[in-house]
Amino acid sequence: MRILLVYCHPCAESFTAAVRDTALATLSRRGHEVHLLDLYAEGFDPVMSAEERRGYHTPGANEAPVANHLALVRWAEGLVFVHPTWWYGPPAMLKGWLERVFVPHATFRMPERGKPTVGALHHIRLIAAISTLGSPRWWWWFMGMPGRRMLLTGIGALCGLRCKRLWLGLHSMDTVTEDERRRFLAKVERVLGRI
Repeated sequence: MRILLVYCHPCAESFTAAVRDTALATLSRRGHEVHLLDLYAEGFDPVMSAEERRGYHTPGANEAPVANHLALVRWAEGLVFVHPTWWYGPPAMLKGWLERVFVPHATFRMPERGKPTVGALHHIRLIAAISTLGSPRWWWWFMGMPGRRMLLTGIGALCGLRCKRLWLGLHSMDTVTEDERRRFLAKVERVLGRI
């Protein structure tokens, strides 16, 4: 499978970087063709300009500012997001990437009156998100799991009906032990190893 691994964390020494490395190694070892997209390393600008917003609904023109990123989404059969959860959602950098790259006509058809949005990413067979969260699991559930819902439900709705969805989260990140971190990396390896 061709997998686009979208990584988002500003610090090279973060635990999220260890998650990224584990995911990359596991998916590659399983024979998948993996492309790493490191948003911070490449200096992706998550801010949509006024000009870009004005052209957001214009087919073709809306693709021009993010053509290389959109090409990667079109290339991929699987999307794997590796990021921390901050304030219940992905970092602003990743949210901005979603807003700028997942444009109408290329990734979904605009809704018609009385009808829902229709996805255009039927080639995507897997959407996965791996995240660390400061909150305990019960609080994340109480808050409605907004980051998970954004990626797996929101982006997942643009994909085919048979698209597999996967979420792995390490909760209470600020207080977990080294052993708990090692076990989470082993879980990432085990779960991705079955893809």
